Amino acid sequence: SSALAAPILCDRSTLTAEMLVKIAPTTASCYSAPFPDECHTADQAVAPLTASFQKYSLTTPGEQAAVIALMLFESTSFQYNKNHYPGIPGQGTKNMQSPAFNQKYAEFLYPDQVQVAAVQGPAAVLDLVSGVEDTFGSAAWFLTTQCDASVKAGLATGLDAGWTAYMACIWTSRSAERDALWTAA
Repeated sequence: SSALAAPILCDRSTLTAEMLVKIAPTTASCYSAPFPDECHTADQAVAPLTASFQKYSLTTPGEQAAVIALMLFESTSFQYNKNHYPGIPGQGTKNMQSPAFNQKYAEFLYPDQVQVAAVQGPAAVLDLVSGVEDTFGSAAWFLTTQCDASVKAGLATGLDAGWTAYMACIWTSRSAERDALWTAA
């Protein structure tokens, strides 16, 4: 496997809004966001992203770049927190997890509240995990708890094989758009 361009993230303590804007310039503002209440700017994303790296032990630039790239792609540069097109109820967070994984994530974070929310439906479960810390923590949680440890280790190398394995773990494949974000991050 060949190495990708070196990620700009040196370690979790150095993440800045400027870095995020360099990766995805539209994160500078929510001015044109279709659903402004779901949008987060780079300034708003830094603290919860950094917290998620710490909480889920994502300590390498490759791991951090991967979850940032995933969320930027899936949420259209942090503009969305819910799937609006085609509009799958309960699908969301910044990495657009399926309702089933939002259920697992909610059980992990809020074991005492998730059953009440589940009775109300998948949208109520999504609401449990849609706060700023949780929505930005979802991709790190998924990588750490739902992917094989070899995926995380592969991302730590910064090699194409690690990124490819991560894409397989989230049931998708690489694309030029995804790869560009991974390389930029």
